[in-house]
Amino acid sequence: MREHDMLEKEEIFSKVLRAGRRTYFFDVRATKADDYYITITESKKFTEEDGSFHFKKHKIYLYKEDFTAFREILDEMTEYVLSNKGEEVISERHQKDFRKLFGEKGEEGVTITATESFTDVDFDDI
Repeated sequence: MREHDMLEKEEIFSKVLRAGRRTYFFDVRATKADDYYITITESKKFTEEDGSFHFKKHKIYLYKEDFTAFREILDEMTEYVLSNKGEEVISERHQKDFRKLFGEKGEEGVTITATESFTDVDFDDI
């Protein structure tokens, strides 16, 4: 068995956060020396055109000697984002859903087509 497999052999404590197409796994694991560390795994589902799907996973190993600095930076970064952008989610997908429901001027039921968002220009005018 590879050393990497041995390091991840024993799970001590786990939590899962499901967030849309992403799932985050937080695991406390034990080393061979019986010390603890944390792994954070992001698993993201991708759907193929034929309906099949696969997952991409990214993993972070967080060791005790880095906990304090990691927490401080994470707290600082999250506070910065929330202070500057608030808690409302702003994304292209959410903007499209908003426009379909409320239109550009906030009128319920008004939809916007791609051509309505552009100015009609006649090149003879230039």
